[in-house]
Amino acid sequence: MTSTETAQKTPPLTTRRTWLKGGLASAVVLTVGGAWLARPPVAWEGGQFSASAQAIWHALGRALLDGTLPTEATAQTQALAGLLDRLTAAVAALPPHAQAELSQLLTLLGTSVGRRGLAGVDSEWSQASVAEIQAGLQAMRSSRLALRQQAYVALHDLVGAAYFSHPSTWKVLDYPGPMDL
Repeated sequence: MTSTETAQKTPPLTTRRTWLKGGLASAVVLTVGGAWLARPPVAWEGGQFSASAQAIWHALGRALLDGTLPTEATAQTQALAGLLDRLTAAVAALPPHAQAELSQLLTLLGTSVGRRGLAGVDSEWSQASVAEIQAGLQAMRSSRLALRQQAYVALHDLVGAAYFSHPSTWKVLDYPGPMDL
């Protein structure tokens, strides 16, 4: 067998290597590009919550403050908008490391995996019922995982403190307000 016949029977290695290198390069580009495109927006940046984080706070406010929010739709919307304003001010006053941790938590909750895995809520935050969110929060509160419990406490306490810090909400607590000295 001549060297010409051998070369014709077996494909050149350079062609295989070229295809393998091209396939590997394509896989890397697609993986990096997909991860970049799928990256969720940061929940807290520049002193503001992202739209995703705002939807989470709105849903948590509806669930955690159920029974204390106004029943009329417009008044409830205004109360939840006030809650978001007070949450924004409260988080802005936190030290940078606490802001970063809360941002990570909200970013995670803004993903379907985080919403389902950490909070136990299957529906999108804006579509979830109060009962579904409350059940998820209860599961977080009573979880054996300290991380889920800590996340619950942080969310619960921030919502409660921000909402009830405004004088318009004190009636629900039968709190007359600060005493004159």
